[in-house]
Amino acid sequence: MSNQKKADLLVIGGGILGAFHAYHAINRGLRVILIERDPRPRGATVRNFGQIVPSGMDPHWQKYGRESLRIYQTLQNQCDLTVKTEGSIYLASDQDELQLLEELAAINSENGYRSELWTPAKCHEQYPNLRREYCKGGLYFPDEISVNPRQMIHRVHQLLSACENYESHFNTSVKECSVNDNGSVVAVTTENQEYVADRAIICSGHDFRTLYPDIYRSSDLQLVQLQMLRTRPLPQVHVPGNVLTGLTIRRYESFHQCPSWLDFLNRWQPDSFQQQYGIHLLFKQEIDGSIIIGDSHQYAAASEANDLPFTQQTAINDYMLSEANQIFALPNWDLEESWTGIYSQTPDPKGYFSHVIEDRIHLLTGIGGKGMTAGPGFTKDYLNEVFDD
Repeated sequence: MSNQKKADLLVIGGGILGAFHAYHAINRGLRVILIERDPRPRGATVRNFGQIVPSGMDPHWQKYGRESLRIYQTLQNQCDLTVKTEGSIYLASDQDELQLLEELAAINSENGYRSELWTPAKCHEQYPNLRREYCKGGLYFPDEISVNPRQMIHRVHQLLSACENYESHFNTSVKECSVNDNGSVVAVTTENQEYVADRAIICSGHDFRTLYPDIYRSSDLQLVQLQMLRTRPLPQVHVPGNVLTGLTIRRYESFHQCPSWLDFLNRWQPDSFQQQYGIHLLFKQEIDGSIIIGDSHQYAAASEANDLPFTQQTAINDYMLSEANQIFALPNWDLEESWTGIYSQTPDPKGYFSHVIEDRIHLLTGIGGKGMTAGPGFTKDYLNEVFDD
């Protein structure tokens, strides 16, 4: 057809996975077309903390996170991606959590990932608003970074738009994607524009209804809904880098490899409010002085997406603020805004969901909460599978 546009790789979805698949494909010298249904990405990629924390990942995913750190810094040298290299700190609230930090520090030493055990005094020196009664010590990762999640992905797209052999189409919805008799991928938009490519990657995030809904509904994918908060600007407060707390130590996978993890797990209270809603406390200060606080986790199977609440639960926000006040003493806790985010995840041990159609179309989603940290490194590796390298 005369209105066909052709490429080596078609990427459907402009979030973190879609954008970085396009980035790495361009670096391979491929002709790439990216299609995004919204005028700007507005899913999980822009609704998170912007914390890039390989320290929280298991050894397999940490290698992708560490590669992502390198990629972010490389791009920061080309364009201001809002990268800040201020490290990450895990704060222990009791001796059990402190023991896990000490064990993880030893593991980091063995695998060559820099970390530093901090005394309570060192933590208070760096975080003057930290309540002394909370902190029993910390584990600091100096190489980790943060970004502004609402700006970073758009600046990546600006970089991509300047590349040869690349074009993007935002505010464009694909209604059908299939392999034709010639073995080419053909995607048709709601405006009946056709895009033809050798291969396609569909990074649909949590949209399980538009393309191949039957595959998603029959999968083991879950939707995860989070609640997050942001204070009004507090320019008189300084909270550098990524701050992760005792509840995070109890949640992140990197601690599962620690020798005392199982004993620690057996002492949990499974019926607590915090456990019921998967709450852990993270903090990250934005450039205007506001502080992002969160988050909670509620789950629904892909086939039961409507089971997730469409409203925020005040009790969850109140709990997070109450717990946050036990950690930091701020001048006030007035909120600028609160919001929900949704991502998809899978219980599959490989840590993501993929499905290949006729060796040409790759459905890829379900990376869970790892996208911002591991996405740039993971997509570089996944392209090897797409192109049979």
